[in-house]
Amino acid sequence: MKISNRKKMAAVVLPFALFIAACGSDSSDGASDTGSESSSETTMADEGTETTMADEGSDEMAAPEGEGCAAVPEDGDGSFAGMAEDPVATAASNNPALSTLVTAVGEADLVDTLNTGGPFTVFAPTNDAFAKIPEADLNAVLADKEQLTAILTYHVVPEQIDPADLGGEYETVNGEMLTVSGDAPSFEVGADGASVVCSGVQTANATVYLIDSVLMPPAS
Repeated sequence: MKISNRKKMAAVVLPFALFIAACGSDSSDGASDTGSESSSETTMADEGTETTMADEGSDEMAAPEGEGCAAVPEDGDGSFAGMAEDPVATAASNNPALSTLVTAVGEADLVDTLNTGGPFTVFAPTNDAFAKIPEADLNAVLADKEQLTAILTYHVVPEQIDPADLGGEYETVNGEMLTVSGDAPSFEVGADGASVVCSGVQTANATVYLIDSVLMPPAS
């Protein structure tokens, strides 16, 4: 019995069509798997980016420490956040705990130098530190611009040193050497051992350490 050519053709084409359809299905599944893997990789990449950004955000400056930090206002221009926005002389002028120092800086004509220069590390005597000096002696120093300038510039180091890195011997703006010992937040400064009472206050151009005694340079 003879099979027509049309039936022969159908017998060949039908299995071939089924084979193509099956291959297409596998390819589609593969593409779907690839897309899924790509989506998974993208999500992981996004998560990695978020982790990196979070890690970078956590690398912020440590808050100032020490019992003397309580004298700093909690808000306003004289607060830690407010002082960080201003250069050091302006920042100090907004802090009521440093009013005597601000007066001395003005008498020595150092406001512009401190505000426009830097970066600096400043060891800032508090009002209580100046109160340790007999009034007559303090008034005499305030009236002697040359001596006052020598004393004030001995409190300034012409580089910015954060608490984690502070310690050793430094040349001051005065030209004399100043020794700092201890570990954050407790440091002793100078030959007479002035204590840091508030460590690591940031201003726009300086790191400030509030100290409990006025430093006297060796030549004074």
